[in-house]
Amino acid sequence: MKVVAAFCFSAMLAALSACSTLTERPSPRYQADLRQGLYGLRSWAFVGRLSLVAGQESWSAAVSWRHFPDRELIKLSGPLGQGAALIKLTEKRVEIDRGGGDVQSSNDPEVFIDQQLGMAVPLRSLAYWALGLIKPGYPSQQMPGGFLQDGWYVDFLELQTVQSWSMPRKMTVMNDKVKLKLIIDQWELDGISTTQ
Repeated sequence: MKVVAAFCFSAMLAALSACSTLTERPSPRYQADLRQGLYGLRSWAFVGRLSLVAGQESWSAAVSWRHFPDRELIKLSGPLGQGAALIKLTEKRVEIDRGGGDVQSSNDPEVFIDQQLGMAVPLRSLAYWALGLIKPGYPSQQMPGGFLQDGWYVDFLELQTVQSWSMPRKMTVMNDKVKLKLIIDQWELDGISTTQ
């Protein structure tokens, strides 16, 4: 019996030591200066999950975001597809379609989205930040793992390799009132799709 126990103990130690020598491939690090080519993308899309927290209010949703040169299409849906909404955002107009004929629109997108969600969400800036890009024309400050821009701290927690790019996989966008967490499961860059 002691021989069997000793053998089992030795086998367990060997298995544990083998596990400790396995190396995990590290996630690429965020580097703003290596992302300039992404400004040239004409279309992109991602599928993932997001959560928003503002004070005592919070919500989460599945998100599908599709970018075109002249518009953003953002589909949000809660568990089992409940509470689905499609946001169409152009330069000067936003439309929110909640289904069943419940469509609302405004010519003041930022204010309207703030009113609808009950919290400020910088969708226009997120169209750049989700790619790891700094929004052109606005000052920014580099930080470890991300940057500060327009009163928001954008932090890239994990990146994934998509084609030859290091694209965000997990990120947070926050200011003193709102914290948004985004996990991106699948990217499509100029029509080429990848799944994480």
